[in-house]
Amino acid sequence: MNLIQLKNASILFGQPPLIDGADLNIQTQERVCILGRNGSGKSTLLKVLSGELKLDDGQRIVAGETVISRLEQDPPAHTDTSIFEYVAQGLGDNATLITEYHAQADLVAQDASEQALLKLQALQEQLDARNAWQLEQRIDNVLTQLSLPANTLLSDLSGGWRRKAALARALVSQPDVLLLDEPTNHLDIDMVKWLEKTLLSFAGTLVFISHDRSFIRNLATRVVDIDRGQVTSYPVSYDKYLEQKAHDLEVEATHQKEFDKKLAKEEVWIRQGIKARRTRNEGRVRALKALREEYKARRKVMGTAVIQSGAGHRSGKRVFELEHVSFGYENLRLIDQLDLLITRGDKLALIGANGCGKSSLIKLLLGDIEPQEGSVHRGVNLEIAYFDQHRSQLELDKPLIDAIADGKREVMVNGAPRHVISYLQDYLFSPERVNAPVSTLSGGEKNRLMLAKLMLKPSNLLILDEPTNDLDVETLELLESLLVEYDGTVLLVSHDREFIDNVVTSSLVFEGDGKITEFVGGYSDAQAWYQQSQQEKPKTKKNIEKATISPLISENKATQKKVNKLSYHQSRELESLPKEIEKLEVALAALQTQVNDAEFFQQGSDITQPVLDKLQACEHDLEVAFERWEELEELKNNV
Repeated sequence: MNLIQLKNASILFGQPPLIDGADLNIQTQERVCILGRNGSGKSTLLKVLSGELKLDDGQRIVAGETVISRLEQDPPAHTDTSIFEYVAQGLGDNATLITEYHAQADLVAQDASEQALLKLQALQEQLDARNAWQLEQRIDNVLTQLSLPANTLLSDLSGGWRRKAALARALVSQPDVLLLDEPTNHLDIDMVKWLEKTLLSFAGTLVFISHDRSFIRNLATRVVDIDRGQVTSYPVSYDKYLEQKAHDLEVEATHQKEFDKKLAKEEVWIRQGIKARRTRNEGRVRALKALREEYKARRKVMGTAVIQSGAGHRSGKRVFELEHVSFGYENLRLIDQLDLLITRGDKLALIGANGCGKSSLIKLLLGDIEPQEGSVHRGVNLEIAYFDQHRSQLELDKPLIDAIADGKREVMVNGAPRHVISYLQDYLFSPERVNAPVSTLSGGEKNRLMLAKLMLKPSNLLILDEPTNDLDVETLELLESLLVEYDGTVLLVSHDREFIDNVVTSSLVFEGDGKITEFVGGYSDAQAWYQQSQQEKPKTKKNIEKATISPLISENKATQKKVNKLSYHQSRELESLPKEIEKLEVALAALQTQVNDAEFFQQGSDITQPVLDKLQACEHDLEVAFERWEELEELKNNV
């Protein structure tokens, strides 16, 4: 059954249309994921489905008494209300009365004066008259279901728990269609998994926007793609959608190539001399005009961002070393007796719940705060580029061009000058937008701008705090490739499970109470180890209750190493190292032959010194390659 239908729907925010003549059906008990590039119109389509935004053209048809509720993209901004009051707002007209009754009942529990009782009785009579008792029960039920304390203020909650309260507000109306805009933003991994489980048990229809690929794979039964104003339905899984979308783009490119060839041929014909004009076919001329109009109306596929990191000097082999480090606040222990060595080239993920101490560990490493116990040793020649999830490095009132170049019109990219407009185009900002204030950008565009600013800085250590929020899948995958190929060291805080798995070589899992365990590989490797260790233990009630990623308890490092396996990137690295070693050995032999020649040192130092420097560098690279090969082989054999 169709719950919501869009027929020939169009939304115009200038030209070209954001949504152009779309047809879409939302049916009962399906889970639809809306995908598209940043700025393609996903949130706009969601607002059209909810009825908050009117169509400029076309029809929106809603079946019968269909109840539609929408979860906002950001957590609630007004935090001076209680959770009960905030959730009650999802019930519309009766919200104020129910909230007053709840507050008065709490007051009577503390002070049962006659005046307080009379007011409570009056509110009861109003609830009776409106038959609204079931609505209060509904609020209590959803708060119990989501484990939310009714009288706690929103201001006392973290961003993730405020998002949980927002979900309760959306669910309390018992919607037939639940609309969610980037529901995993601001949530840690445990909360994302909880949200997946909750939504899978939802009896109604889900329509959601997300760029979290694991979340999409686990939830979506259908994908709706928005591309250059066109809305296309793919009634398949996410992976099948990727295949079909790639095929559709290939077919489109082939058709456009044939079209362009035909247009070029006709343009040559129309520009021929007097002889051709005498035999000119007017029907052919009209057909050419139609071809020109079609070409003019064509909307090109949005390009892919070009992300380059600024190459810094080589850091020392030891980047950070922590010995017996402890840190916390009052009765909260965040880090307890941590020993950690981070070496050049490591790509390390920090995994754990919000507020578990990930940011504190980064501050300890950078020297922004000092440990309460133990010591932190920092390596030499560190050039740090830091991506802040709150985008505090962006000045919102500045235009894009000044936010990047500080008033200059040229930037240095890997030692070469680039015009700032050209550089911004690499990050998909058109020349027409470079003077727009940063405050007008969407969340994904602000993250792209942050990356553009960050990558200008030469670095050998990247610290990225939630870089994936709001990024479309294409840009996210490009960032993955950059980090995999990055020569320096990477510290990554992210709640995107697939992003972690694709990038890092090891993970630090924050288990709570200051305990931090290091795992080889990404999130899935840590999860696999924990699940296997649980299977090996007696299935007591306590063990079953603790079967989540958050504990990830390792009884000893030896046991952990035997269970862990090489990550995908480490396996590829191990396969490529013998060839690299062979190549270095050939190069070293050639340089040694050159240096051993009797006439070599009879030449000037301007000729001999560069060769000697190359020889020394080659010997060093060969030694590093051998060490890395031995390390990976040992790790592989311990599996």
